[in-house]
Amino acid sequence: MNKGQIFVGETDGNYLIKMNGDVRVTLCASLNHYVERIFTNRNVKNVLVDLLETEGVDSTTLGLLTKLALSSKRLFGVAPLLFCDNPGILRTLESMSLDEIFSIIDQPSTASGVEGGLEELPCDNCDEEEARRSVLEAHRLLVEINPQCEAEFIDLIHYLEDEVNKQF
Repeated sequence: MNKGQIFVGETDGNYLIKMNGDVRVTLCASLNHYVERIFTNRNVKNVLVDLLETEGVDSTTLGLLTKLALSSKRLFGVAPLLFCDNPGILRTLESMSLDEIFSIIDQPSTASGVEGGLEELPCDNCDEEEARRSVLEAHRLLVEINPQCEAEFIDLIHYLEDEVNKQF
């Protein structure tokens, strides 16, 4: 698999997040910071996620996409679009119930107005504490949208909760 990359762009309140290759937890601090930056803008019209060139995503990435979708709907009334034609990733999205919070389209994106201005999201360094909190939040959100995932993630969630609580 190819190393993961995340590209982002915005034009007139239309946001695009494009993931390439194998997107893993190492890119999640950058993704989380960008998602939070979107929510500071009052002019969000559309949110698009392009996974057409994505080879793999881990559960932390899926949890941050969940955060993006839930917050887009709650804060802006925007139902995000997700473009993906990879059968394996589509199955994963469905098994995690992301198909219930994204409008999934299995063909090329129509985000041509935004795509020209994409820039690679740099890999943000974060300390262990921030990484734990981000991974914990991501997995809690996955369980929130699909309680059937709890059995798969409960040990990780409890471990991270214990680690985060040790800091206080």
